[in-house]
This record gives sequence, C-alpha cells and structure tokens, in this order.
Amino acid sequence: MRKNLEIPQGKRTKLYRFFEILPGAISIFAIALLFVLSFIDPIFGAIYLFFVISTTLVKAVSVAYRTVQGYNVMKRAESVNWRKRIEDLENPHEAFERLRDKDLKEYDFEQHVSNLRMMAAMSEGYPAPAKIYHAVIMTAYNEGLETLKPSIEAVKNTSFPNEKIIFMFAYEERGGEEMEENANKLREQYKGVFHDFILSKHPADLPNEVVGKGPNLTYAGAKLAEYVEKKHIPIENVIVTSLDSDNRMAEGYLDVVAYEFIVHPNRQRLSYQPVSLFMNNIWDAPAPTRVIAVSNSFFNVITTMRPHVIRNFASHSQPLQALKAMDFWSKRTIVEDGHQFWRSLFFFDGDYGVLPIRVPIYQDAVLDENLIKTMKAQFIQVRRWYYGASDVAYVGVRLFSKKERRGMAFWPLFAKFWRLLDGHVTLAIMAPIVAFGGWVPAIMNISSRAMVAHSLPAVVSVVQTVASIGLLITVLVSLKMLPKRPKKYKKGKGLFMVLQWILMPVTSILYQSIAAFYAQIRLMTGFYMEKFDVTKKVVKK
Repeated sequence: MRKNLEIPQGKRTKLYRFFEILPGAISIFAIALLFVLSFIDPIFGAIYLFFVISTTLVKAVSVAYRTVQGYNVMKRAESVNWRKRIEDLENPHEAFERLRDKDLKEYDFEQHVSNLRMMAAMSEGYPAPAKIYHAVIMTAYNEGLETLKPSIEAVKNTSFPNEKIIFMFAYEERGGEEMEENANKLREQYKGVFHDFILSKHPADLPNEVVGKGPNLTYAGAKLAEYVEKKHIPIENVIVTSLDSDNRMAEGYLDVVAYEFIVHPNRQRLSYQPVSLFMNNIWDAPAPTRVIAVSNSFFNVITTMRPHVIRNFASHSQPLQALKAMDFWSKRTIVEDGHQFWRSLFFFDGDYGVLPIRVPIYQDAVLDENLIKTMKAQFIQVRRWYYGASDVAYVGVRLFSKKERRGMAFWPLFAKFWRLLDGHVTLAIMAPIVAFGGWVPAIMNISSRAMVAHSLPAVVSVVQTVASIGLLITVLVSLKMLPKRPKKYKKGKGLFMVLQWILMPVTSILYQSIAAFYAQIRLMTGFYMEKFDVTKKVVKK
C-alpha cells in the first residue's frame, strides 16, 4: 500500500489544525506567563524568569564547548586524504594488513581500520568504490553566471573522478529567457567535463505544487532516474546531492559521502549531511547579516557533533534508489530540506538516519544591492527557515495515530517530536525574555516592595555577562573560520569582524524571535506560506 507522505492541501483535519496552532500557542503562552505570574506575585515571576535564564546560561556554555569541539573535528576531517581512503576500500584485505599496526592520528583512523577489517571479512555486501556514481542536482531560479559558475567549478575540482559525476542543472521556467540562455551556456561550457551535464527545466504552474525548490528537485530527480535507467547505471550505486546555486562543496566532500555510503550496510536508509557554512561572501556582507551567517554556521557545526538531533538542512546527499522509492522530495512545502528528514523517517517506518559528514559545503551570506534590501532579504530567508514549524503538525498527527506510525515505537518518536516543538518555541521566546524579562516583575508590581522584583534587572545582567564568556569563545572561533581577507579590504576590516557581535541581541530579536513568531502565527491563522521567496544572490565586484 502506497504511503501518504504528502502535506495535506485545503482544509485540514481538527487534529492537524491543533498541531499547526500548537507551536505559536505555546510561544505566546510562554511570554504571557511571565506577565501573569509577575502580576500575581513578583516572586512567581522571578522563579519563572530564573528558570528560563538558567536554561539559557547552560545552553551558552554548551554552545561554546560544542563550537570549539565541532570546529576542531571539522578541520581534522578536512585534512584527511579521502581519495586515498576510498582506494583502500578497493582492496580492503591488503589495506588492512598494511594499516592494522599503525597508530596514525588522523581523523577517525581507528574507525577506518575497523571498516577495512569488516570488509576484508566479507566477500560481498558492499558496492565496489569504482562503481559509485555521484549525481549533483543544482537548483536555480534567476541567478547570474557569476554565482552559478563558481559552484559548478567547485564540483569539478573535487577529488572524486569527474567521469563518475552526473551533473544536472535544474532551472525554473519562471526564471525567464535569461535563465534559459545561462543554462545553455553552462551546458556548452561543461560538456565533456563530467560523465554528463544535463539540463532540467521545471515547468511553471504544475498542479499540486507550491512555488518552491522541492517541486524543482522532484522534477529533476525523476528525470535523473530515467537517465540512469536508460544508461544502464545501477540505481543502487548512485548518490544524489542537492545543491543551491551558491553552494560550493569542499574538495573532499563527494569522496567522504562515497566512503560512508560504502562502509555502512544500511546505506539506502541514510542521508548524508555536510556542515553548511555561510562564508562564501562573508567579507562583503554587512555586519548584521554577517552575525546571522556566522551564528547559523556555528549552529551547523554544533549540530554535526550531536548526531541524535541532526536533520537534513540545505544541501544534503541521499541514495537515488531511496529517493525514487519515496517519490523524491515534497512538492507541498517551502522547507523541503528539513521536511525531507520526516518524510524519509516515515517512509522507512523509523529505520532511517542522518549521518553527519564533517566537511563543509560553503554558502553565501545574504547580500542584496544595498543595506535596506539586504536586511529585508535576510528576514525573508529566516522566516522561511522557521516555517519548518509546519513539521510539528506533520509529525504530531502521525505520532498520535497508531496506524500512521506503522509500527514505530511511540516514545523514541515522541522524543524527536518534542525536540522539534521545543526548538521552534525556543527560537520565538528566548531572545525577548532574556533581553527584557528582568524588568517585567517590577513593572507588573510597581507598588511592590519585593526586593527580588526590583533587583532582577541587575541579576539578569550578571547572568548575561557570564553567558557572554561563551560568546567570546565563539567570536574567537569565528575569526579562525573566516576565509582569507580579500585584497580589496584593509586589515582594519578584521576589527569590524569582532565589533559586529555587539549586534547579537538586536539580530536575535529581529531575525530569530520575530521571524519565528511570524511563521508560527501564519500557521495558527491558516495563512500558509506556499511560495518560496528566493534570496537574491548579489556578487559584490
């Protein structure tokens, strides 16, 4: 029986609407509760506030630790010769005998030797490295060649053999004549560079589709599956990587994915998630978007160190056989990347995971023609990300329906659901409560002489100062993560890379809390976001 994986259209059931309303309702309640408790008794408000602030403090310490840890692991993973490791898999018995007694300090070297031991003991059960193909689907709307070509060049310059890379340029009919011309120019330039360079033009206004990246990916994926079948390439040996037009993968990325695909027996039920770093144009972006870009990069670095919470984000890789079986990506959501985790989880009845690939794919920070347009574009981007709160309903109705769970255990799925819900509520409430919550008990009890109410702002300030130590650590790590300063900028530009962090409280409220509330209220009111507002890609000359 075919599984119903798609997001409903039109009128939702009462249960579905309940879960759509839930994130926004809890977020509003969490803010209102501080005022209500403070009005009843400032002590109650203070206790509630201390609970929230202490949670923030613990998270700040954890963020600092995980950032340093994740950065070090990422740099070690990047330094590995992954091409050589794949060559070891060609003859695992010989490689195991050669490496078994060595004590190299490389990233995951002991695991590599263990993989060789496992494969040497098996006569079959894993694909030969020489038979692995990568298919890269790059989606585009109206971007110029100055954005598109560096991303394609990055794929070309990976250490994985180009003759085993199928490149599909998936562009939108909505992009117009200029996009059509650019697509044809790219096909001519890169003809013969890869195993093949294929164009896929996604038609406009197809039924049952939102205006977004998911329908384009799905259309291209179906076309790719047809191509693989026609060329008699074993579909089970093809790994698909989705790329945005500004995504530039690290040199070893495709080799790392191929390596992990080969050594994991459940390879078809895994997706492979790189570290997304918004660093391509970080020196060109204005200070507010730099803070947001680096903060989001930190979040992705931290997440890669917590495999139990990692989900698909932006670019990711997944086997073509699995994608075809589940009808590729959703055509009914503008957040197809994060939603792909839940879609895959339910298709495979819970037997699905996301494997962290600890090498980066670099992306652009938001940059438009001027500061005002850039600030607006940044808000549009993050409100789209935070519309991932729509997955709360998608997961919730399946969690509380034994039929929809299809044998999945309730409590492990509930833990995933809770982390999803908690993450979106935290995005909405944490910044304003930390910034202004200390004044609420005193304001709500102006005549009260309760010392605790009037001393709260000072106490919160002390806690914020302690938490800023964690911020200082992340600032230092951010300086190490920066790409080389372009010659057009003077050395003094580096000072602004430090001073920019004074904007953190402002960006947290404007581009985190308000954007999250915007998305959640849209869900509460049934005013659904069904158009993917493309972030304009401006290249600063």
